[in-house]
Parts: sequence; C-alpha cells; structure tokens
Amino acid sequence: MRRIALVTLVVDDYDEAIRFYTEALGFRLAEDEARPNGSRWVVVEADPESAGAGTALLLARAGNEAQSGRVGDQTGGRVGFFLHTDDFARDHARMSAAGVTFLEEPRYEPYGTVAVFQDLYGNRWDLLQPAG
Repeated sequence: MRRIALVTLVVDDYDEAIRFYTEALGFRLAEDEARPNGSRWVVVEADPESAGAGTALLLARAGNEAQSGRVGDQTGGRVGFFLHTDDFARDHARMSAAGVTFLEEPRYEPYGTVAVFQDLYGNRWDLLQPAG
C-alpha cells in the first residue's frame, strides 16, 4: 500500500510550532530528533490515537531567506491543509478557547461542516467534519 506519510511545513521556530500544533490543535509530537547540522527532525501527527497511520507534518525550520519568505504562505493564500474531525463543535470550541484564529463562522455545506482557520504563521486550514 502506498500513502503520503509526511508533508513539510516550513516554520520560523521549532519549539513555537510544536507548542501550537500540540497545545492549540491537539496534535501528538511523534518525533523530535537533533540533526548533525543543527536542525531537528520534528514530526507531529493530527490523530494522537493513530500513531503513524495517517499523514503527518514535518515541521522544518526555514534554513535560508527563500524558505523564510514562504513561512505562512506555502500555498499562495489558499487553504492548503484539511483537518478532518468526527466532532466539529467539540474541536471548534476547544481550538477557539486555545486562541486559534478562525476566519469565518462555521458553514454547513453538502460535503460537511467546515470553517477556515489560520495556524500561527498564517497558513490556511479547513476544520472539516465530513457529511454522512
């Protein structure tokens, strides 16, 4: 079976990103290993219960000016990440209480309940409870 295991997300600071993704979004820190070049291999997973089963984020600190310029704008202002939930109201309330910025009120679409939010750098995400 083939699957996308990791998606790189360029960040300004490892520890700041780890705090946001684990505390505000409820992700699990799966890996945090120092690398010989001074960088770190930092992986967070959206579903703490499914260790290694889904797509995870590789939090990669920007290493040069070009990469720094992409922090927060990795998808050109479009929603680039989709966080599925089985309980939209629960997760929306928890994330809002943790200071996550939602850019709109929840919407009810034929495909499910959705609201766009920003991560700490400004990347846009959908919080989505699929219909059915």
